Amino acid sequence: MSTLLGVLRKRVLAPSLASVGFAERGFPVVHTDATARLEAVPQAVVCGFEWAIEGASLWEIERRLALIEPEQRGFAYEGATMGYSILDAMPGGGSDRTRELLEGPGRPHIFLTYIGIGFAMARLPRPLWKKILPELTGVAYHPVMSWLAVDGYGFDRAYFDTGKWVERQAAPEPYPWAERPGYFPRAFDQGVGRALWFIHGGNPDGVAAAVGRFAEHRRADLWSGAGLAATFAGGSDQVGLARLRRAAGGYQDELGLGAVFAVKARTYSGYVPAHTHLACGGLVDLTVREAQNLADRTERADGDDGPEPPYELWRERIREELRPAAARRAS
Repeated sequence: MSTLLGVLRKRVLAPSLASVGFAERGFPVVHTDATARLEAVPQAVVCGFEWAIEGASLWEIERRLALIEPEQRGFAYEGATMGYSILDAMPGGGSDRTRELLEGPGRPHIFLTYIGIGFAMARLPRPLWKKILPELTGVAYHPVMSWLAVDGYGFDRAYFDTGKWVERQAAPEPYPWAERPGYFPRAFDQGVGRALWFIHGGNPDGVAAAVGRFAEHRRADLWSGAGLAATFAGGSDQVGLARLRRAAGGYQDELGLGAVFAVKARTYSGYVPAHTHLACGGLVDLTVREAQNLADRTERADGDDGPEPPYELWRERIREELRPAAARRAS
């Protein structure tokens, strides 16, 4: 049950559904059925956040989120994780809400719940970040995929402060996430790339132009983020996906990398929508099953404890398998 304090927290902290919409944010998006489905993603996040920031119990959160359609449910779990993370970080919070959510009903959505932690990071001072990632027991992909929290942080900043992070291409100050501050800006840019897909409503030309305004050393991570968003969230048809692939040019392996990770996240959650099948074929010439197998067989290798995070080493192994196919297409 929500308390009066919980209702007040929601009124102060929760954005309205309109405020996260494309028109309200001033994004250059033409309204279509496809962009309406894309716009529903941040709205689902808000719903999950509202329920969690009110202080609803885990039992209640799980049952509310079950009412969200399967295609959008993972995004609602992002919002719930964001809300619980903020509650846990508040003075006097001292709770294990986030851990219990991620070890419990949020487990199938672990890829997206990490992103929700990143959304919370965007609203908390950096000194509180050191305790924001809970210690999880028996949860697959922890802590390897916790870099998605930094990705979520980058997405949030690009989406809500577009002038600074997209139009002026600001770079984030490094932070020692997983004791690797040098990789922090790269994971951040992967989130910015995902945000570009939403900011431009799945318009390949708009995404390509935006990426092209960034410094060259940042573009690979931006393209992988765009590929992940296009595959996981949808928003384009077969013609648009073909345009996106051509626009990526020499970064097609990065675009494909994002698509493969999106497939991995979707299959792990237990629900794969039609647009993920479409994007997987359109961006990497693979079926969903083939992309899942690619992600699974490249997941772990000896030597993953080096200077590069295991997350990036996994990404590199996927790239290595995609590059020969890209070379064959170019020849």
